[in-house]
Amino acid sequence: MVGATLLTQIVTLASGVHSIFPNTQTPFSDICPLLRDTCQEIASSISAASDVYDQTSPKYLKDIKHWTSWSTQFAACSFEPGTPEDVGIALRIIARTRMPFAVKGGGHATNPGFSSTEGIQIAMSRFSEVTYDPVTQTVIVGAGLTWDEVYEALEPYGVNVAGGRIAGVGVAGFTLGGGYSWHTNQYGLTIDTVQAFELVTPNGTVVDVTEILSPDLFFALKGGLNNYGIVTRFTFRAFPQTQVWGGLITYSPDVRDQVMLATANFSANSTDPKAGIIMVYQHLFGQVSVLVDVFYDAPTAPEGVFDEFLAIASVERDISTRSFPSFVRSLLDTTASPKRCVFNSISVATHPVSFIQSAVNEADYWRQKLPDDVASISYDIQPFLPSLFTHNTTPTAYPPSRAQGLFPLNIHFAWDQPEHDDTVSNVARKTAQTLYSLFIEDGQSDVPSVVYPNYAIFGTPVANLYGENLPRLRAIKAVVDPENVMGLAGGFKI
Repeated sequence: MVGATLLTQIVTLASGVHSIFPNTQTPFSDICPLLRDTCQEIASSISAASDVYDQTSPKYLKDIKHWTSWSTQFAACSFEPGTPEDVGIALRIIARTRMPFAVKGGGHATNPGFSSTEGIQIAMSRFSEVTYDPVTQTVIVGAGLTWDEVYEALEPYGVNVAGGRIAGVGVAGFTLGGGYSWHTNQYGLTIDTVQAFELVTPNGTVVDVTEILSPDLFFALKGGLNNYGIVTRFTFRAFPQTQVWGGLITYSPDVRDQVMLATANFSANSTDPKAGIIMVYQHLFGQVSVLVDVFYDAPTAPEGVFDEFLAIASVERDISTRSFPSFVRSLLDTTASPKRCVFNSISVATHPVSFIQSAVNEADYWRQKLPDDVASISYDIQPFLPSLFTHNTTPTAYPPSRAQGLFPLNIHFAWDQPEHDDTVSNVARKTAQTLYSLFIEDGQSDVPSVVYPNYAIFGTPVANLYGENLPRLRAIKAVVDPENVMGLAGGFKI
């Protein structure tokens, strides 16, 4: 439990660590004592199922740790709730004291201050339930888990859920931002498979949110991120899962034109909902590589689905029939645990060779322009079937419209030195703008400039995430959180 005093290093650290206190009018000189008092009040009010840790505890370090150090901050204390009711107690105290806080699920966020804070770090790791119900064909999943943990737990039952595509991605943030999955072609986005949310509202009340009980909140939570309270568990629709076929193919840059053509052909011609790929063009530590993740949701891929990729000479090929958890673990996370990393994105509806070539050109250009400590520059082409949004007829916060399928291009940069933060972040914005302009010039003017929330760089206008849904989302926010308690946490604010 938290001691009588908390370390006050946060004041001196403020100049070197991202200082983000949204919607807080309290002078910075008064923040530390107020945070200390708030941490201690939470510690003295919660049940024995939960704990508060100060900066001297090893558990504190685990609670604040994120995938990238850029999105890790030194919080005044960390709070590990063990029950939804204790989450509610903390939210009521935070609402009264107006102290900054953050909620961390898996900790895979790259944007600084989105799930980290110099205030009160709420770490959801104790919400680790995975309960499969064979009667209802649903799975209850705790908000503190990563997707690979969920897949491992479900494997003995021969079922699965539509979740993240690589290991280490958290359930909560991924789901609340939309969720493009290896199963999206068959079942839709991850949010399309959510049947219910257990939500602690900003006033501390624990509620079950379903389409019948709370249609507005149900809409808002499906893509609306952390604006409506803290989700403690999700109920997902389950589906049968056999072994799968797939893995990672690594090519030399000499055959990149062939890989680009194969990717464009797959995007244009594939009609099999069980098949999926991600093509990655990357500069990593001075070396150029072309990677393709291939996936087929059955023990064997039919002839013709991936033949074009398999016919290209490769440097390495790790493809086999394997369990789904094994497949996810086999995919190389090429920016694993970077010091500093940023994502950005645009949405497209097709992948002509000319567009893929433009992405490759952008990667090559910025490798020449950016400082040497930028260790990784990566552009990821992610085709889906045009019908991916038709699996759900009920409106959701994201996407703004389901009239047209949208495929997110993931742009990411990883670097070492904090003095290059602004430079690299601005390049991530500029390259996305360039690629979207080129896409429009290539005759794709009917594709809206919608950005997938989970890839969007900090500072992206929320209108670019939600489009015409934004007025409704703001109206729901005004009802659910009239005191703007969730505005004390970072992230994209409605």
